[in-house]
Amino acid sequence: MKSDKKLSVAEALLPSHEDIHTAFVNGGKAVECLIENLIGSLLKIIKELQAQTAMNSGNSSKPPSSDGLGKKPRPGSLREPGKRPNGGQPGHEGHHLKQVREPDHTVFHRIRRCRHCDASLRGTSVSGYERRQVSDVPPVGIGVTEHQAEVRLCPKCGRRSQAEFPAEVSQPAQYGDSLKALAVYFSGYHHIPAERTAEITEDVFGHRVSDAVVIGSDRECAAKAEPANEQIRQQITVSAVSGFDETGMRVGGKTQWLRVACTPALTYHTVHPKRGPEGIRDAGILPEFQGIAVHDHWHPYFSGSDSCSHALCNAHHLRELKSVCEQYGQAWAGELSGLLTEIHREVRKNRPAADVLPACRIAESESRYDRLIEEGMSVNPRSEKISGRRGKQKQSPPRNLPNRLKGKKTEVLRFMYDFRVPFDNNQAERDIRMVRVRQKVSGSFRTQEGANIFSEIRGYVSTAEKNAFSVIEAIQRAFEGNPFVPTPA
Repeated sequence: MKSDKKLSVAEALLPSHEDIHTAFVNGGKAVECLIENLIGSLLKIIKELQAQTAMNSGNSSKPPSSDGLGKKPRPGSLREPGKRPNGGQPGHEGHHLKQVREPDHTVFHRIRRCRHCDASLRGTSVSGYERRQVSDVPPVGIGVTEHQAEVRLCPKCGRRSQAEFPAEVSQPAQYGDSLKALAVYFSGYHHIPAERTAEITEDVFGHRVSDAVVIGSDRECAAKAEPANEQIRQQITVSAVSGFDETGMRVGGKTQWLRVACTPALTYHTVHPKRGPEGIRDAGILPEFQGIAVHDHWHPYFSGSDSCSHALCNAHHLRELKSVCEQYGQAWAGELSGLLTEIHREVRKNRPAADVLPACRIAESESRYDRLIEEGMSVNPRSEKISGRRGKQKQSPPRNLPNRLKGKKTEVLRFMYDFRVPFDNNQAERDIRMVRVRQKVSGSFRTQEGANIFSEIRGYVSTAEKNAFSVIEAIQRAFEGNPFVPTPA
């Protein structure tokens, strides 16, 4: 299918058989004009193909996994190098293992003879101690707690009465919440497969749990964390600024979409078979959202809500501008990239003392932005529609990019107008990256339930982590029926 599509594009650019026949019939100037047009069309096709093959994760939105082993771009970053040297800076205190005042155990080492003259030291008093400490994990194992409920006979009626067991002790033999929380910590947070999680418990505790116990623990944790996730969803819905993104994942042999809505303190995930408006609507945040939604240029995000404002990820724009600058040699793209990073640097410098740039600086930046966009439009004129071809005429990437940036100027520069808005959507991309790690470590999801459980646990533990709350403790609290819920901002 892809080869057919490329062939149709080439056919649209190259002259038809009728045009060639007419030119040779007329001869002279007609043939010269035909050859010139043919050469121009071939050069344009070559340029587009070169631009396509030169695209990688560094100058486009392609993922790093698509680069291939032999086509990895040279290590680089869109960030400007800092002026400070690598490593710790002058005045940095540093971190190291420190001695504790009251150790758990103390071992005394006696000295019997003088290290200098070999005289006996028996009977002499101890003048002091040199202290060294070793921090280590004591031997661990599975501890079994037996619950015994009293049984007594009533002296009045003679009937048998038994004491009540705690609600969480419901089986003759079962695993406790701490062990189940540890299994979820390995599988749901560190993405370790169920079988390997069972191996860890055997190697560390000397007791192997079954794969079903690990899977059941994940299921129970997701169910008990659901009230917390609903609170997280509600807090994101009423937040001032939120990031949105999505990525594909394999579920039951088919592609589905893991979607994220997040803030620096909150993460909410959903899984849906559809990527577009239906998936956005069923996620239940963007349709009700009234703040500023940060995302990429994907159109369904703009149509997903009528009540919110939008801000676009400039990390995407910098990569696209880099591609236009490198592959097409157009200076305006490099200048616009420099302008965006310059504004970003100034915003970071002024952010502690202000929440918006001065009006004169905004006007100057807007003027430069408009000039560079117009320059990009002028050096990439619109391709005329070819007669006899249906649909819109395909435009080149250097034409599409300034056209897109011109129509969304406010959204591109939103970070300059409101300092609450981030320069990029990296927060959402970091939050959604874990599904890629999960699939690399453990493979795809076999069932819809497994994908939903992963999204529930991942959003819950990510929120706990963002709030500097212990992940293992958050999982433990979920099993206890008291899940961690962040305080509303």
